[in-house]
Amino acid sequence: MLYLPLHRSSTETEPRAEIRRLRDGRTALLVYSALDRLLDLCGPNQRWILVRTPDLAELKARQPFDVVITDLAVPEQYRSAGAIA
Repeated sequence: MLYLPLHRSSTETEPRAEIRRLRDGRTALLVYSALDRLLDLCGPNQRWILVRTPDLAELKARQPFDVVITDLAVPEQYRSAGAIA
């Protein structure tokens, strides 16, 4: 099981995982191995969803990404109101 931060534009009926563009142009899906890590590393107000690891392939079909990054600390300058900006 993985915890995925939700993009600010997500809705309950259409959740969108947070995908970031890297400096080299690739896109990265942010995933967290535990809820406390997600809240510590993304901000205490970060919305999230719990996803089974095998379901990442289905997510990738809906929201393409190149790489998966686990337990990334999102710097404060990329946060707003206690969540990823």
